[in-house]
Amino acid sequence: MEKAGAHRKLQLQELEEIRNDAYDNSRIYKARTKALHDQLISRKQFLVGQKILLYDSRLKLFPEIRSMDTTKSFKVNGHRLKHFYENFEPQQVEEVNLSDFPPFP
Repeated sequence: MEKAGAHRKLQLQELEEIRNDAYDNSRIYKARTKALHDQLISRKQFLVGQKILLYDSRLKLFPEIRSMDTTKSFKVNGHRLKHFYENFEPQQVEEVNLSDFPPFP
């Protein structure tokens, strides 16, 4: 009985070591994954008074943020913000007349 009890304690200690190794490996994997993810994130710099667009995921729109009252402030996730370019002109606009194509069967 004594020999069986000692063997069981040894098994439990080995199991605890395996669990600790798995925990360490998981922590290392998560840290590496986070570092890789953080490298792929583009950092954007916004200045006070600069015009920006805010992406509304429900409407799939980019309305311009306007706040004339400087006392009010709100927080927004930076990934939802885009730079606003006032003098942006598209390179080329191609118009296609849909009546030129045959209808689908």
